Amino acid sequence: MNGMTNGSHSAAYAAAGVDIEAGYEGVRLMRRHVERTNIPGVLSGIGGFGGLFAPEMGGMREPVLVSGTDGVGTKQRIAQLMGRHDTVGIDCVAMCVNDIVCCGAKPLFFLDYIAIGKNDAQKVATLVSGVAEGCVQAGCALIGGETAEHPGVMAADDYDLAGFSVGLVDRAAIIDRSSVRVGDVLLALASSGIHSNGFSLVRKVFDVEHADLGKTYDELGAPLGEVLLTPTRIYVKSVLAALGCADVHGVSHITGGGFYENIPRMIPDGLCARLDRGALRVPPVFALLRRMGGIDEHDMFNTFNMGVGMMLAVSRDTADAALRALQDAGENAWVIGEITAGDEKVTL
Repeated sequence: MNGMTNGSHSAAYAAAGVDIEAGYEGVRLMRRHVERTNIPGVLSGIGGFGGLFAPEMGGMREPVLVSGTDGVGTKQRIAQLMGRHDTVGIDCVAMCVNDIVCCGAKPLFFLDYIAIGKNDAQKVATLVSGVAEGCVQAGCALIGGETAEHPGVMAADDYDLAGFSVGLVDRAAIIDRSSVRVGDVLLALASSGIHSNGFSLVRKVFDVEHADLGKTYDELGAPLGEVLLTPTRIYVKSVLAALGCADVHGVSHITGGGFYENIPRMIPDGLCARLDRGALRVPPVFALLRRMGGIDEHDMFNTFNMGVGMMLAVSRDTADAALRALQDAGENAWVIGEITAGDEKVTL
């Protein structure tokens, strides 16, 4: 697909800074990445006015759609500085589908939106390759998207990546905090690092605009830029596996706001998540951030995931089954605490 073959070309628009033909070339280059995500239910390829998907709802009494939307945030500035654009698409998908699965829903499809200063077909296709990889990890289809060129509004090399996903769950299987009760066991699922939250603080601490992102700190054992760009872990398949064999009462995606904002979202009033401080498994990058930024402990736990990307509240009698399912699905998962009575939502 390009402007030379379908007759689409506007010299006036090109003079204003919008390259229509680069957009067509981007679609051509990204097509093979999108095709990797095709699953049963996909009815249309990219390029139409809307993405079509026919969900399988057999066995569901009251199907409910669950949607989630988010972006990569300022983490993408690290990608721009490093000239590496193949990972942030995974982050974009993760931030949406990890939220959806907290409700017990299976993500069905995803759409992305890329705003870019100057349409570079190869860069856009590389960004979409990351989105496609995220969709493969989540088991959902990439059925459409949009690339918008913003000359004069964004710098030529700048871009912003966002998206949204839709999932499906039977009403009777929806997970909400109403089922959480005293005695539930809290299971932690390890994060892959900082994920996609708190990067305004990360960028300030490391002064990334002037930093040597290729520097290897002793604590990290890898170049700083690579550690910061580590993609957000996608927990969809493992959480769905746990839901299939255990009595899961609550699920919390630990994103912006850290422990103190996200864990309370799965706990009803009058109950408390009592966490075992000794059970924490904090990756070295967080210790480095705290030391270099002079950040106090509360702010660390109120900003970052501190090594826990997802947390589940599970009935005590099915906690072992849930833990085995998570570990069998490839998660580094462990018991981190329990639900108790109390007005303090989280105690460490």
